[in-house]
Amino acid sequence: MDHGDPLRLTPLQGRRLLLGVAGGIAAYKIAGLASTLVQAGADVTVAMSEAAMRFVTPLTFESITGRAVYTDIWGPLDRADPQHVRLVREIDLVLLAPCTMDLLGRLAGGLAGDPLTLLAAVVDRRRQPTLLAPSMNEVMWNQPAVQRNVEQLRRDGFVVIEPTEGWHACRTGGPGRLPEPEALVDAILERLPAR
Repeated sequence: MDHGDPLRLTPLQGRRLLLGVAGGIAAYKIAGLASTLVQAGADVTVAMSEAAMRFVTPLTFESITGRAVYTDIWGPLDRADPQHVRLVREIDLVLLAPCTMDLLGRLAGGLAGDPLTLLAAVVDRRRQPTLLAPSMNEVMWNQPAVQRNVEQLRRDGFVVIEPTEGWHACRTGGPGRLPEPEALVDAILERLPAR
């Protein structure tokens, strides 16, 4: 992956990022994104939904990041703080991608019953930007419920990265495609809080 000027990625050095991966075919792109972020010096932690693990394994992200992957809200704790609270307390920025139609709906409804929604529920979005990168086909993206959820999430303080147009796994084209990793890096750089 060509990133042009390597100095462009310098602001990522030592930054603590949380990537939340949901269950969509575009999840494979997030492995490449995680690799880019780690190579730029970021400390990357990954959380995955159960559906995401059908597309990419936790071992992939553990190998890339050198860190355990958060996949179970009921998993063992290695400190007194609950895992989700500790993970969020230690990060600078959250990116949930691919953000599926289902995840958008659960976030907009304030649900917190899986690793991704639980982490999003304990983020202080005033100081820890939480970016959502929707990914779904054009028909799903244009559903009134999806557009209502996106607007609600913006009002709730989430940053929505607009999907791009292009080819989808369902062999159709149009809006709803997850932006390429380079564009996601740009969105992260743009929203990183000052040190």
